[in-house]
Amino acid sequence: MEMSLNMNKKGKSKKTARLFLAGDHAGFKLKEIIKSYLAKKGFTLSDFGPLEFDNKDDYPDYVIPMAKKLAKTNGARGLIIAGSGQGEAIATNKIKGIRAGIYHGGSNKIVKTGREHDDTNILCIGSRFMSESEAKRAINIFLNTEFQGGRHSRRLKKVSRILK
Repeated sequence: MEMSLNMNKKGKSKKTARLFLAGDHAGFKLKEIIKSYLAKKGFTLSDFGPLEFDNKDDYPDYVIPMAKKLAKTNGARGLIIAGSGQGEAIATNKIKGIRAGIYHGGSNKIVKTGREHDDTNILCIGSRFMSESEAKRAINIFLNTEFQGGRHSRRLKKVSRILK
């Protein structure tokens, strides 16, 4: 059973929810801000790195282990905060059970629709394209939107057969 990620009126999570974080050097500063923000909201966080800024890091070293762990952890969700989120989404979507979506700013409808229709379990944030407040808003939508199921479940089953 998936944990509730909904927030109460004070902005605290109703239950401690498991969140996995990862990124790259370009998203490091924003990842650290988001990590602090979510910890204050009561989330249990696992940061797969980078844990310090290194301009020469390689995102697969962080996002692939995170995605593999997420795929095995019932009810968890992941946040990847990187420069663009593109390569990170490509890489993590190769892991069975992962459905990563990308957000670069603009309308938050894409984040909401990704959760409702595609049951995205990773949100890749393109830190080069948005402000801290835009990222927080998108993350809150990602964490508070539930999968609708129904016809969308049928479609996801067809997609999941690709990796069998």
